[in-house]
Amino acid sequence: MEKVDLRSDTVTLPTLEMRTAAAEADLGDDVYGEDPSVNELEAYAAELLKKEAALFVPSGTMGNLIALLTHCQRGDEVIVGDKAHTFLYEVGGMAALGGIQPHTIPNQPDGTVRIEDLQHAVRGDNVHFPRTRLVSLENTHNRCGGAALTAEYTRRVGTVAREYDLKLHLDGARIFNAAAVLEVPASELVAPADSVMFCLSKGLAAPVGSILAGTGAFIRRARKTRKQLGGGMRQAGVIAAPALLALRHNRGRLVEDHLRAKRLAEGLRGVAGLVLDENTPLTNMVYVNLGEGVSLDAEAAARALEERGVLVGVTGERRFRLVTHYWITDSDLEQTVQAFREVTGL
Repeated sequence: MEKVDLRSDTVTLPTLEMRTAAAEADLGDDVYGEDPSVNELEAYAAELLKKEAALFVPSGTMGNLIALLTHCQRGDEVIVGDKAHTFLYEVGGMAALGGIQPHTIPNQPDGTVRIEDLQHAVRGDNVHFPRTRLVSLENTHNRCGGAALTAEYTRRVGTVAREYDLKLHLDGARIFNAAAVLEVPASELVAPADSVMFCLSKGLAAPVGSILAGTGAFIRRARKTRKQLGGGMRQAGVIAAPALLALRHNRGRLVEDHLRAKRLAEGLRGVAGLVLDENTPLTNMVYVNLGEGVSLDAEAAARALEERGVLVGVTGERRFRLVTHYWITDSDLEQTVQAFREVTGL
């Protein structure tokens, strides 16, 4: 039985075309700036986002960390939502490796932070306080159901950041999902940001890698930070070439993932014993809860689902996240709904 893997869009495998691109890529030493495939990817990404320059990095976590380390000094403070990926799921890198203190404020259900909360979080000029240096947003917002932040909202945050002489970083791991659902260019969504990271290895289905973009001066500093963290990858064209293919050709199909997420949610709402978040899905993530009538907890239910060929992400004692992506088909949705029906037994 083939597995239906809904744990994350990070599980996407490269297409045959991507594998061919990797095998045939023009190569050089990227640390010397001599890998033509990497250079082409970085130039295309910068042009796409309307930023001056871009940097190819091994992962989104490293991309975010490079941005924070480049913007901030040790002892500085970054304002970030309390459900942000950079705060919850990146191993405390900003503190452990950068000496940067996170100042968390509440994320609202739509992934935003209140402008008033942001303004109140900025430290005053006091000898006892760390210096507030950076604001970090996330789009789409993972822990808020895959919510997309609008261009208007991000502009408002950018205006506040400038008023307080702060920098704005955008964790745009799934920024092209946001662009697809909002029907605006990604460049419009990231325009107010001084730096932005996006992942190539999620919905775009490249095998590995992320992009960090910003001003030319910022990326020059970031390139040195990447080297410091061990992210200089030498003949990285073997992964940059399939990433470029993914970036050029797979952005437009993300709407298919969103449509399949809606169909999946519709099917699961018809399964007794399941309770779905009212607004799910917002993009390609479906959040599901086990109802009171189900005796299993999420871990046990996930094991039972796996026995039926369906892999899901456990995000709470009775809660799952299911993520649609490049390799999920309509028949996979039917298999998933049937597996949940059997596991709940109601």
